[in-house]
Amino acid sequence: MVMSTREVIIAQAKRGRPNRRIRLEEVARRCGVSVSTASRALAGAVGVRDQLRAEIIEAARALHYAIPASIADRKVILAASSVAMIDHSRNQFTFHVLDGLKERAQALGVELVTRPVATPDDEVALLREASDDPAVAGCLFLTLDDDDVLTLTEGFGKPIVLVNGDDPAMRHSSVTPCNRSAAQFAAQHLLSLGHRRILFLMRRGRRTIERRFEGWRDALTAKGVAGIEDLVVEVPDWLPELAEEAIAARIRDRGLDFTAVLTAGDSLAYGAIRGVERAGFNVPADVSVVGMDDLPLSAFCSPPLTTMHIPMREIGAAALSLLLDDLSLATLPPRRIELACNLVLRQSTAAARAVRHEANAANVP
Repeated sequence: MVMSTREVIIAQAKRGRPNRRIRLEEVARRCGVSVSTASRALAGAVGVRDQLRAEIIEAARALHYAIPASIADRKVILAASSVAMIDHSRNQFTFHVLDGLKERAQALGVELVTRPVATPDDEVALLREASDDPAVAGCLFLTLDDDDVLTLTEGFGKPIVLVNGDDPAMRHSSVTPCNRSAAQFAAQHLLSLGHRRILFLMRRGRRTIERRFEGWRDALTAKGVAGIEDLVVEVPDWLPELAEEAIAARIRDRGLDFTAVLTAGDSLAYGAIRGVERAGFNVPADVSVVGMDDLPLSAFCSPPLTTMHIPMREIGAAALSLLLDDLSLATLPPRRIELACNLVLRQSTAAARAVRHEANAANVP
């Protein structure tokens, strides 16, 4: 009978002397990797593929190697906004971030304990629990109000990483998409199609969204677009129906004084499309619409949405790796990691009306 690699490792470990100390070199040799790679994998440091890391951890456990305390029998508490988790209209982004985080934790053999938080009191209780429990290695915060977290965690003695968060003072490490440059790139795409009157539809509140606003503003300012402040449309929440009403009201009150809309999130883009159509116009013939997130629904809405792909799952995975880096290398200063985003072209964008008319006129004999 042919044994699997795992069975061979376990069998060889059982045949060894019970009290023999297993060296890291042996774990590395069993997996066909260098000692430094095995060390980084067991410490939870970055630079090791998830599948390889999982194989090294499994081999170490089968050989009864003493896995470093930074990862063995430790748990990480994840504080996640209860509002975003229970509300389907708001939780799609959060769901994908959490999915990537949980997959990464499983690959690393880290116990991830999720705690829903809704108020500062919830966060205080969570921090007290984390501080009192020696098995807790650190905390991840995926919440809607970074400022509350930054105030409450001052002086907290264990590593903290903000997930899709922003700490301007760099007191804690954080992982976000490249919000500012992503929005700038999306706006530049619309500018390249001849659009100048590009609305920015947003819900204010979080610094991550303000970075997207800044990216849109950067692109239009660089192109010399005047009256930018008149192109900002705000809604009180992320619900598509609020975006629909805001765009329909803009057209009703002022006419079609824009040719494109860039939204701070895909959910607002869905509403913007409906608002344009409700006013009797067409997307993209009259108005182009671009979102940010690339939620799965965006490929199936009508028309399919051009959007910036935000690496949601990777944000969660990178946050856990960053936390484990802080455990392994305590001398590292807080870091801000920004993940690259890319434009996904679909059918909700087209050349601006004036550009199309000029092209048609040029082709008339």
